[in-house]
Order: sequence, then structure tokens, then C-alpha cells
Amino acid sequence: MAKSQKSKSQLLEFYQQMLMLRRFEEKIGQLYGMGVIGGFCHLYIGQEAVVVGTQAALQKGDSCVTSYRDHAHAALAGISMEAVIAELTGREAGCSRGKGGSMHMFAPDLGFYGGHGIVGAQVSIGTGLAFAHQYRGDGGVTACYFGDGAVNQGQVYESFNMAALWKLPIIYIIENNRYGMGTSIERASATTDLCNRGVAYGIKGYEIDGMNVEEVYEQVSKIAKNVRSGKGPALIEMQTYRYRGHSMSDPARYRSKEEVQDIKEHHDALMSAKEQLLSQKIATEDELKAMEKNIRDEVAKAAEFAQNAPEPELSELYTDVYGDANNHANANVVGGV
Repeated sequence: MAKSQKSKSQLLEFYQQMLMLRRFEEKIGQLYGMGVIGGFCHLYIGQEAVVVGTQAALQKGDSCVTSYRDHAHAALAGISMEAVIAELTGREAGCSRGKGGSMHMFAPDLGFYGGHGIVGAQVSIGTGLAFAHQYRGDGGVTACYFGDGAVNQGQVYESFNMAALWKLPIIYIIENNRYGMGTSIERASATTDLCNRGVAYGIKGYEIDGMNVEEVYEQVSKIAKNVRSGKGPALIEMQTYRYRGHSMSDPARYRSKEEVQDIKEHHDALMSAKEQLLSQKIATEDELKAMEKNIRDEVAKAAEFAQNAPEPELSELYTDVYGDANNHANANVVGGV
């Protein structure tokens, strides 16, 4: 059955977003290697289809929260590449004014509530965001991303219990890239079918091919509709893979080159989407090359902007230390606190 014109243009948009994230993260890795970016830095290369397909399935007014591997999520939430790289380089123009760095991107006005450096911390925060949506009755859903390395944290299951008990509008998304830090999932978890981790709480689980952006979008769209209708939380295990180490300081010697190469050659989401675009004549090779050039130019400009942006004033050390209780009631964030 031939695809509709809408689905064809959608695939092209998905490919463009995944390509942007891939080149964006590659540039970040390059800047880190040059010493322009310091501290911790966790790249998302290989997992692009998960966030692209999921975020496309959400609606305006929904919330998103994730772990320290957050650059891609921040960019898709609407934070500019300039603001993300400026944050990475500790500049005033960064989305957290240069004080958060790689692991702490925030834009509450865009429904993005961070990157979080503590393993599993975002799961309880995401559950709170879902409660705020329910309490306010705004119809919003929270997408809460975490990795396979976080699934054995106690607060994850406390959150599952509360979300199920109160039927909170949240989608828990496990980005199973097979390795938590340097430990394979087989060595860290007694059971590896992570989609069933919510069964004890009555949370329905789904397993999705996280290397297929169209499948991610279609399945999450259906799941989000159910969650939004008041049927309670859902749990998704996205089968995906990261090509780089856990962080920039990780040489990833715990896995073979053959394993990584096999994923790149036979399961890469970006290459699969490109092959579809060409075989279905949705785009030509020349058009995709032009897209590639434009994206590389945009990423290069964003990097140049960030490197030339001023550092924060010394007075920034004293801002955002305490909250203003008088303004909480009028805060334009989910929950108002």
C-alpha cells in the first residue's frame, strides 16, 4: 500500500531531525576533544530515532524529563543549538546560563524539565510532573526517559506504584542501549525483559524497536492517546544502541568492534530512513546531500557562536540559589512550584 503524501513528508522530517542530532552530537564530541567543553559529557549518537519519534507523538503542553544524556531531548524540545552548545561551553547564552553544563539543560517554558545527573532521579520528578498535569486538569502527558542502567533503582518502583495508584498521565520510556556505564544488561539485571518491570503495579508494558523512527512514532502515538484518556501510566522499553562510550571519558572496551559495526551496518536508524527515502523516491541523493550540507553549516555556526559568546558575570554565582516564595503562585511552570 502506497504511503500518503503526509507520511512521506513526515519521514523526510524525521530523517532531517535525526541527521541534525547526529551531526550536532558529533560536533559536540569534537569540541570536547579540543578542550572547548569540560566536565562530563554523554553523547546520544545511535539513539536518535527514540527521541525523534517520541517527541513527534506528543502534543503542545506535554512535559519531558530525562537523564544526563540530554542534548538531543533539549534540542527537540525547542532549545536552539546555539543555546545548547553555549551551555556546554559554560557561556551566559546557555539555556541554564552556563551553570548547568552537559547534564543540566532546562527550559520549563518549553515543557522541558531537564537533564538530571543522578541516576533515576528524573523518574520521581517526572511522576511529580504527571501529577501536576492531572491536578491542573490541563490534559498534559509527561514523557519520562531513563536508561536500562536506572531500572534497578528503588525510586523507580516507588514512582511506578504512585503513578499506577493515582492513574497519572505518564509514559515511562526505558532507552535500553544494552549497557549501563560499562556493564551489560545481562550482568546487571536478573531479568532483561524490561518492558515487564511495571507488571506488579498494573502498568502495561510495550517493547518497541527504537532503531525504527516510524515504528516509534506510530506506537507512542497510540500509547499516548490511551494515557491521555485517563487510563493511567504506560511503560515502554525502546530497544536502541549507543555508538560511543557511556561518556566522553569511556573508551568502551567492554564490547567488541564487531558488535558496534554490526549495528551500524544493519540497524542504524539514520541509514534505514535514508534508504527508505531513496527507494520510495521521496527524495533524491542530491536533495539529501544538500540537506546534509545545510545541517553541517548550521551546526558549525552554532558552535562558532557558542565559542565566541561571553562567559557569565561573576554575579551569576549568586543567582538561582534560593527561590522567591512570593512568585511561586504565579510561576509559569507545571505545578507552579
